[in-house]
Amino acid sequence: MGALDAVLKALLPITRRIDAFTAWIGRHLAWLILAAVVVSAANASVRKIFDTSSNSWLELQWVLFSIVFLLCSPWTLLANEHIRIDIVNNMLPKRLRDSIDVIGHAFFLLPLTIVMIITGIPFFLRSIEVNEQSGNAGGLPQWPSKALVMIGFAMLLVQGVSELVKRIAVMRELIPDPHATQVHALEAEVEHIVEAIEKR
Repeated sequence: MGALDAVLKALLPITRRIDAFTAWIGRHLAWLILAAVVVSAANASVRKIFDTSSNSWLELQWVLFSIVFLLCSPWTLLANEHIRIDIVNNMLPKRLRDSIDVIGHAFFLLPLTIVMIITGIPFFLRSIEVNEQSGNAGGLPQWPSKALVMIGFAMLLVQGVSELVKRIAVMRELIPDPHATQVHALEAEVEHIVEAIEKR
């Protein structure tokens, strides 16, 4: 067993803990989409019925959506549901797909997350230092939402490292591919349509 294999085997238990935390966060924060829908519907109803509105409630739905978008992105990466050209990707040999994932994670995803964290921290600190408020009357404070940038990308960095370690381990045949039997949403939809056509 080479030195790289030994390092990967030592890191794999850590990736399992990272994955469990990411999945737990994602499953719980995804419910905020429902909260955003309720807030949006209530705000629209109050505006139509009572001809009044609140900027704080309007901004709250944006913040709720931002929390889901930024803090659930690591869960999307874990589930292998991030945006890619699946039709082209699925036609490539598995070894090439794995190599593309490793290169993409190492040279694009991880550097981007580091840049966003480095620039996001002063962005947040300046906002909290002046207790930045909304530019709209009655709006929400801005610094909590600005904190989401550095928190979200820090979580994405950690999950990106976990995915990189697992993908290299898969390529070195240390672990089975966790996505080998995964059926993507597009493929599932196509299969559903084909079954519906065959039944007619």
